Amino acid sequence: MNNEQRISKAVIALTVAGTVGLAGLGITPAVLSAPHAEAAGHSEAAAADSYAAKEALKTLNSFYKPALKGQFPGVVGQLTVGKSTRQDVINTIGEPSITRKHADDFDLYSANMGSPGYAISYKLNKIREIRYYGTNVERQTNIGGITMKMLKQNWYAPASTTTFKNGDSTQTKLTYHRGAYKLEFIFNSSTDLDHINLLKK
Repeated sequence: MNNEQRISKAVIALTVAGTVGLAGLGITPAVLSAPHAEAAGHSEAAAADSYAAKEALKTLNSFYKPALKGQFPGVVGQLTVGKSTRQDVINTIGEPSITRKHADDFDLYSANMGSPGYAISYKLNKIREIRYYGTNVERQTNIGGITMKMLKQNWYAPASTTTFKNGDSTQTKLTYHRGAYKLEFIFNSSTDLDHINLLKK
């Protein structure tokens, strides 16, 4: 028997003896390791929450500068409220998922494959309002992670805050002025941002 085999047998014997000794006290190794596993689980969850919050803040701040030009960030970034036509929109992001029935209605673009959802309305064939509904995939790193607290801490106090009924639910609108335009953040609750509107003042 070589030295490695002796050492291996000794380690196994000590492990078995330790396990038996602990079992005699009513303690199992699994119980001893549980707090460490739980702590690891909490730290992973905290890291995931921290990552989601950072990404949500990036999403929030991505709206700040484009709004001064009447634009949203991302794939619709070249479309401007009050200037771009419906044909410009179709050329940029395609035909709507649900086409408006009346001139004042919104064309709806569904969120899919990680792409955000939009609703766009027109006045005299020019964009009157763009609504951003965010993504369905990893929503917490997008619009779903933006809270009223985050918005106010980073963009300070809104120009106005109004509460209104939407069907059976009550929503709160926080409005921020950006040059000739305004951004409206529509919340279902203080931690549930439904969508963001961009329109002229």
